[in-house]
Amino acid sequence: MAEIQIQRKHSLGLAQARKVAFRWAEQVEEEFEMECTYEEGKSIDEVCFVRSGVNGTLKVSKDHFELHAKLGFLLGAFRDRIESEIVKNLDTLLAQAPARKKK
Repeated sequence: MAEIQIQRKHSLGLAQARKVAFRWAEQVEEEFEMECTYEEGKSIDEVCFVRSGVNGTLKVSKDHFELHAKLGFLLGAFRDRIESEIVKNLDTLLAQAPARKKK
């Protein structure tokens, strides 16, 4: 079983990171027919995503995103392409997010 691990640091704070994570979840639901559930925590949120051949989580904190996905046998052959699409989508959303205002 192929796995994908992606980490991205950010300086958005948890509230803004949640917005990015929600947009990411909406995007993968629409583009890749994933089923996503979002669970807010005190300091870390978790987006669980699943569809035939893939499942995983996106953990969201005030200063980083951590994605872990497991690909089934058939999708494992496309691991590099799938990972590059995930990276591109997440990086694009992070680039579009306004930076947290300093107090």
